Amino acid sequence: MADPRTTAAQVKAPIGRLGGGFMISREAKAVCEEYGLGARELYFRGRCGVLGECDADVVTSVAVFFPTGHVEESWNGGRKLATEQAVELYAEICRDWGRRKLGGYDGCARIAELLQPVVERASSVGAPLFAGWRAVPLPDDPPARAVQLMHVVRELRGGLHANAVIAAGLHPLEATLAAGHDGTPFGEATGEMVAKFFQWPEPYATPGPDVVARRAAVEETTDDLMAPAFSVLDDSETDELIGLLRFGHAR
Repeated sequence: MADPRTTAAQVKAPIGRLGGGFMISREAKAVCEEYGLGARELYFRGRCGVLGECDADVVTSVAVFFPTGHVEESWNGGRKLATEQAVELYAEICRDWGRRKLGGYDGCARIAELLQPVVERASSVGAPLFAGWRAVPLPDDPPARAVQLMHVVRELRGGLHANAVIAAGLHPLEATLAAGHDGTPFGEATGEMVAKFFQWPEPYATPGPDVVARRAAVEETTDDLMAPAFSVLDDSETDELIGLLRFGHAR
């Protein structure tokens, strides 16, 4: 039987991949082409548009792991799209990707049923993008609903993880480089791969043992912080959720 903290650790990778896969999907590319947006312009306007129309510095405050200049350029470059419209488009990309990716998976309805109370009852403190995305209406069809809920849970973990990184005194680039990443939209990746994807300029310094140890502790802290969200499920439900997500992840 998985306790809430174990559940948080076990579902991190599948939720990271399935809840974020739409961000690099052909559905996202098609919307970029239709509206004349760069990939990151849509990403920041769509993902962070739940904050409303705001200064780029506000977006930087939540997009912790990206260079400030890249956030500013992308957010301002995407202003041709109003934030409400950007969020609506991004949510529909998420749903369409879910329908394509998991449309034949019968476990989606149960995943959505299990994740909905996790999302509804979790504290939003320290996770503003989670709070914003929690307010976005959910679709009725199971694949789209399950993936959108996974995206919302992913935003919760992302916000709490950022808090843990800052509290540990790590620079976001240090934290990115000092660990492997198994919950990215494109699967397993090294720290350098993710740093390049986030547009940090090279060359990268090799993290020392102290940084690596602090980064490992941050991951443990993030699991600690996520555990209360999964405490709304009983032991059998957490085991069921882990199994369903593993199967979906393997598809």
